[in-house]
Amino acid sequence: QVQLVESGGGLVQAGGSLRLSCAPSGRTFSRYAMGWFRQAPGKEREFVAVINWNGGSTYYADSAKGRFTISRDNAKNTVYLEMNSPKPEDTAVYYCAASGSSWPPSTFSDFHSWGQGTQVTVSS
Repeated sequence: QVQLVESGGGLVQAGGSLRLSCAPSGRTFSRYAMGWFRQAPGKEREFVAVINWNGGSTYYADSAKGRFTISRDNAKNTVYLEMNSPKPEDTAVYYCAASGSSWPPSTFSDFHSWGQGTQVTVSS
């Protein structure tokens, strides 16, 4: 397993932008697909986006398509989630996760390592 640390969460106005970052603690993650999930209060954790090991392929939940962009920089050992024009319903704790499952991994069980999450709050 890989220990992951998210950062970049906070308060953002609807229509603004925010970039989340995720980096492993002490290990490289270039061999894994990396994904983002989120969990709003009282709701189940849901898939947001995933990127393959070299950044050549991405896959998004319908709720994220056209607004969020996942990317990675393996030289910096970091994966990003760019949130453009966020909405209040995007308010949640966002989690980074690593997967060795077949492409595209998009369910909770496809991912073997998780971060502690970073809170994103979108104000209207």
